[in-house]
Amino acid sequence: MKKLLYAIIASAILWCLATCGQNTEKKDGLVGSITAVGSSALQPLVEVASEKFQEKHPDVLINVQGGGSGQGLSQIVAGTVEIGNSDVFAEDKKIDVQKYAIQDYKVAVVGIAPIVNHSAGVTNVSTQELIDIFTGKITNWSQVGGNNVNIVVINRASGSGSRATFEKYALNGTEPMTAQEQDNSGTVKKLVKETQGAISYVSFSYLDKTQYQSLSIDHISPTAENIATNAWKIWAYEHMYTSVEQDAITKAFIEYMFSEHVQNEIVPKLGYIPVNIMRIERDAYGNITEK
Repeated sequence: MKKLLYAIIASAILWCLATCGQNTEKKDGLVGSITAVGSSALQPLVEVASEKFQEKHPDVLINVQGGGSGQGLSQIVAGTVEIGNSDVFAEDKKIDVQKYAIQDYKVAVVGIAPIVNHSAGVTNVSTQELIDIFTGKITNWSQVGGNNVNIVVINRASGSGSRATFEKYALNGTEPMTAQEQDNSGTVKKLVKETQGAISYVSFSYLDKTQYQSLSIDHISPTAENIATNAWKIWAYEHMYTSVEQDAITKAFIEYMFSEHVQNEIVPKLGYIPVNIMRIERDAYGNITEK
């Protein structure tokens, strides 16, 4: 009788293990890896979201890389990655989305703010003063009410979506002077922190008052509330471009990016702005319409 009982128990355990495994596979079923490349402004959000997604799907690997919006758009067009992250519309890079069969997902809004080394001694500049600083007409912080410290301009690389957004909406399309260029926001914030008189710009997700000073422009502060009404004009949608024909992992991850957990918790926690709080919309040509 004991042998029979043991045999029944063993059979039950084996049956449970087999069926539990089948149910897990049916519930999840995602196995493999994808790569997301591009905007360094969007990178922190995608990294955190991918970590949470991978906790839910342990057989999935999401490889997140920076490199700038130009890199993200060129690679999604070439079909070498599953997701191309960008701060700018593909149209801004003269990319025909229909021709290349790519799909745009606006997963958040990012604000961009000028930042300065604490030695500058300023907290606000006018729009014209900001243009004059980046074009080399103003060369010392004392000229805008700050300390007698020479200005050191640090720009982003030409393929950067943050640079394109900053030049378009902060400098009103004015071409900045030739200055040192950096490929990613992480390097920019380090240099501004360590370089006397330095000025550059980063997304809100990189703002840190203990390391450097963000600037108001025309006495308007860089806040989510001001972006929602377009009072602060230096902002952009955070785009995740995919192929129209997505694989299962990419499709599931994009859906997760629009989940309540990501949009209501992760997005604002990291300094981004949920698309659904915006009171206005902006198209690829900069036209504004009220919602």
